[in-house]
Amino acid sequence: MEMRSRVAAVLGPTNTGKTHYAIDRMLGYRTGIIGLPLRLLAREVYDKIVAARGPGVVALVTGEERIVPPRAAYWVCTVEAMPEGMGTDFAAIDEIQLCADPERGHVFTDRLLRMRGTHETLFMGSDTMRGPIAALVPGCEFMARERMSQLSYLGSKKISRLRPRSAIVGFSVENVYAIAELLRRQKGGAAVVMGALSPRTRNAQVELYQNGEVDYLVATDAIGMGLNLDIDHVAFSSLTKFDGRRMRPLAPNELAQIAGRAGRGMSHGTFGVTGEAPPLQEDVAEAICNHRFTPIKKLNWRNAKLRFGSIDALIASLEEGTDDPILVKAREADDLQALKELATRAEVQARASDARSVQLLWDVCRIPDFRGISHAEHAGLLDVIFGYLHEKGGVPDDFLARQVHRIDRTDGDIDTLSKRLAYIRTWTYVAQRKGWVGDEEHWRDRTRAVEDRVSDALHERLTQRFVDRRTSVLLRRLKQKEALLAEVNDKGEVTVEGEFVGRLEGFRFRQDKDAQGQEAKTLKTASMQALAPHFHLRADRFYNAHDTEIDFTEQGGLMWGDQAVGKLEKGDDALKPRVVAFVDEEAGPDVRQKVERRLQHFIDRKIAALFEPLINIQRDETLTGLAKGFAFRMVEAMGVLPRGLVANDVKELDQDARGALRKHGLRFGQFTVFMPLLLKPAPTRLRLVLWSLAQGHDTFPEAPPPGLVTVPAEAGTSNDAFTVMGYRRAGSRAIRIDMLERLADMVRVEDSRGGFEAKADMLSITGLTLEQFADLMQGLGYRAEKGERAKEKPVDQVVPTDEGVAHEGQVPAGEAPEGAPAPDAPVFDAGQPDAVEAGALTGEDSESPASDAAEAITDHGEAPIAAEPAQPQDEAPVDKVSGEETPLGTAPDAEIAGPEMETFYTFTWVGTRTRGGGKPQGQGHGQGRGRGGPPKGKGKPKGKGPREGGPKKAQSFEARPQKKDKIDPDNPFAAALQGFKGKS
Repeated sequence: MEMRSRVAAVLGPTNTGKTHYAIDRMLGYRTGIIGLPLRLLAREVYDKIVAARGPGVVALVTGEERIVPPRAAYWVCTVEAMPEGMGTDFAAIDEIQLCADPERGHVFTDRLLRMRGTHETLFMGSDTMRGPIAALVPGCEFMARERMSQLSYLGSKKISRLRPRSAIVGFSVENVYAIAELLRRQKGGAAVVMGALSPRTRNAQVELYQNGEVDYLVATDAIGMGLNLDIDHVAFSSLTKFDGRRMRPLAPNELAQIAGRAGRGMSHGTFGVTGEAPPLQEDVAEAICNHRFTPIKKLNWRNAKLRFGSIDALIASLEEGTDDPILVKAREADDLQALKELATRAEVQARASDARSVQLLWDVCRIPDFRGISHAEHAGLLDVIFGYLHEKGGVPDDFLARQVHRIDRTDGDIDTLSKRLAYIRTWTYVAQRKGWVGDEEHWRDRTRAVEDRVSDALHERLTQRFVDRRTSVLLRRLKQKEALLAEVNDKGEVTVEGEFVGRLEGFRFRQDKDAQGQEAKTLKTASMQALAPHFHLRADRFYNAHDTEIDFTEQGGLMWGDQAVGKLEKGDDALKPRVVAFVDEEAGPDVRQKVERRLQHFIDRKIAALFEPLINIQRDETLTGLAKGFAFRMVEAMGVLPRGLVANDVKELDQDARGALRKHGLRFGQFTVFMPLLLKPAPTRLRLVLWSLAQGHDTFPEAPPPGLVTVPAEAGTSNDAFTVMGYRRAGSRAIRIDMLERLADMVRVEDSRGGFEAKADMLSITGLTLEQFADLMQGLGYRAEKGERAKEKPVDQVVPTDEGVAHEGQVPAGEAPEGAPAPDAPVFDAGQPDAVEAGALTGEDSESPASDAAEAITDHGEAPIAAEPAQPQDEAPVDKVSGEETPLGTAPDAEIAGPEMETFYTFTWVGTRTRGGGKPQGQGHGQGRGRGGPPKGKGKPKGKGPREGGPKKAQSFEARPQKKDKIDPDNPFAAALQGFKGKS
């Protein structure tokens, strides 16, 4: 007796194991087929069966994927792709409640009515289908399954307060992306699951969630169709969706289908709302928790008995109604819309002239509109495919190759890749249809490879945009309370658990600037926890570092290599500043104290080394009386003291006191009392910092570049600041004080009352042009009068002729013009700092004249003025008019051109007036004018050319003033000598 086929309906809420039960039943038979609502779920079930029985006996058939081994016994399909007439022992349809779906319901209803296994048939779904199944499938058994865990409602919560392992459900791509972006910023990221994704992309995204790389999942209602994920809470961001025709609210049973994904196995689950979604009504929430919903009374249906005699007959059969009160005619589906659109085209009508061609047209119209551009656009593509299939029996390889090649790219953003994925799915579907392409295996592999590449690229872009792996990893480690591993490379880049989090600059952590909000807090917490041991190790290394590794900046910063580790602040004494360490609080007080002690040791030793003369003079107990007081003033001034501030103190010092001070390197210049050793670049740089700290400045003046004799006198720099630098402002420039004293020695022998011209040595030591020197002298209290005169040719300069006769204007070899430096004479170099000798700088109390000033501070400044090199005279110039050679010095145009002119300045002291208010008095030296001469500036200045009635007489100067001459009390370079001579 033949056994009757068993038909059963396994009904119940989600998480009851219905699908798992059906798989077990199918594997108990020799053959079987199961229909699933989603391509994603079909792939998941396929993988499970392959794991149990091997790939050789399992087939996967979906619209875009077809894996059919020769010995296939178990078929896993989407409901639409289930082949008919298989005659398998077992057949099952999952999510049977989709019979009521407006779009796809007619397909599920057809399977409910016509799909049967020879031995057993199962329908799995919601208990709301009990009535329609009982009415339409006589003799069907019903099996009720209870949920294995409880489901409870938590109400509304902000996304930022959702607990880990939550799924947030949206009903549009824009909504899903916006939520995922928010979760990336606040929670480290989220996986994205949508029905439009390929299985490969979806599986990769799910893997991110399942393995714990992210704790949140953002999905469409696709997760409600049997996807088994470890979800603890489901939050609805909206309660309405677009069903293809209109926006409508979700029914309680639809909400329950999605909410039921929370709580897998024996774990309880919760659901609620978030974002702008309003709270659920109490009766709706209770119905979802208790799985009690309004029974389904009507199922969507479309006639399955199609007539292919003509296009019109096919359309009429598709639009036929039913008399069954439980079945209602389905609304016009996409395939019927495409058929009606193509039926209006004359070429299509001409081709579809018989039943075979009409059936082919219908098969083409059933290609899903993956692209979703428009019905007309989709119909146009179907028209092209139908034309190739009807005329050539298949889609040409060259045409298909062009379409696939255009899509085979992995560049672009998420939207671009999603569109390419939708386009390739169309050609994947075409390649899966038997007989539609030439080399089916080739094109199936080719389209599958392109889809996989685009899918991988899409997964990568989704991960880049919506997953912050760094924050996700750190949050997970913090939650697990594991010790975090931090690494710091030689560039100071900090990685925690392999993720870049910021940079360690000295003992301060600079967090990655890209981190914001919750992400920044997570990075800060994780970084400080991981860096704790590094701070201590670094502090130990810093404490043992050599002083050469540490330095101070001109703004008072303290550096360890190229990293700021502290700063100087004003202390109780100018020579004893205190340090402030740059150490994060999280590093702890021990690290801070160790860094501060090391910095204090460094700056104390630096001051002791660079200011040794000051320290020595401060500690000299042999100094008494006025000398001790003067030493105190020098220490306060840090070794550079304008003489005008201590003029009376200097006068009161006797020779013994001065001698005791000079033993410490003190020099009494005419403008400044200073210690030459402290004018070196390093002490000057430190002195500026210490002085600025003592003055309470916010911005410190910077030290001039080493070696410059003069520097521009910037308006924003005070005279006190220039003094601390070791310079004195004079006009538009400032001159270094040791060079100023040397200049004073040179000027002392000149006639300041009657006027004098600058010598080459004066220009040389200052490194200035004549105009710049004039400005400098005016800044020192001199009047500079500019004049012009004919440039005289020295009488000893001749031009040799062919006969050896010398002509005027040529300098014999080996000689130099009068007053110019000899060609072989070295250009003046200010000297090196280490060559300072006692008595190098002279003033009122100088022990040696200017010629003894062999030492000065390093000078790499402006080059002194030098005579232009003589042009080579290999050939005599040729007269361009006559063509005859014209020897030098006999130019025929000399009388017409006139004499060559030169500019000169005459300097006269005007800086101080006598007590009587008269004009400044000065005593000439050498050939200078006496007291009874004409007033300065009157008459012809010296050196303006030959006197009337005879040739100009060369002017000569003596090294020192004659004893019978009186010292000009108004000249700062000479007035001080009067007192000195009086004492002697």
